[in-house]
Amino acid sequence: VDIFTEDYSGKSFNRPEWIKIMSFIKKNRGKVDLILCNRWDRFSRNQYDAMTVIKELNKLGVTVNTVEQPLDISKSENKILLSLYLTVPEVENDRIAEKTAEGSWRARMNGYWTAQAPKGYDNFRDNKKSTLRPNPTEAPLMIEAFNMLASGTYSADEVRKWLNDNKLKITKNTFLRCIRNPVYIGKIRTGEWKKEPSQDVPGLHPALIS
Repeated sequence: VDIFTEDYSGKSFNRPEWIKIMSFIKKNRGKVDLILCNRWDRFSRNQYDAMTVIKELNKLGVTVNTVEQPLDISKSENKILLSLYLTVPEVENDRIAEKTAEGSWRARMNGYWTAQAPKGYDNFRDNKKSTLRPNPTEAPLMIEAFNMLASGTYSADEVRKWLNDNKLKITKNTFLRCIRNPVYIGKIRTGEWKKEPSQDVPGLHPALIS
């Protein structure tokens, strides 16, 4: 009836092409009786969500199958195999996510910067080490902003508006996060990891303020 192609992760069904598929099925009741995917992990990488969607599709008179792992899911004895096909990629996703989170935490523990550069800095790789370097335009403005705050003469919002007037656009919430961020004194906040508490460690980047 139709072909839909997407490259979104199968971690959830909140995917543009899948939303189109469901809309097509509901608008064309009776025209669709099968959704054919390449493999079950292309259909979903979340067992609970997949089972819920399969039940929803059944109510619409639609079943699901795959090319490389064909399975008659109308038969009760195949539910165990279906669960296996759906659970293995979900576990793989969880394992990759955990390793990525741990790797990011360890990098921060070693003083690396692992996120988008804050105002006043640019992302920079020094010998393959992810860190920061001062932005030649923004850094002097952020230094002056901290000096204005330290003087006790200006409120945080007055300083933020001064930055905006000097073409460093920054929202109220972003600015409040900036002035609490130890990155500007040359430190990295590691964040918590399992039973390890968050701590501020020396970063590889130069400080902008004392």
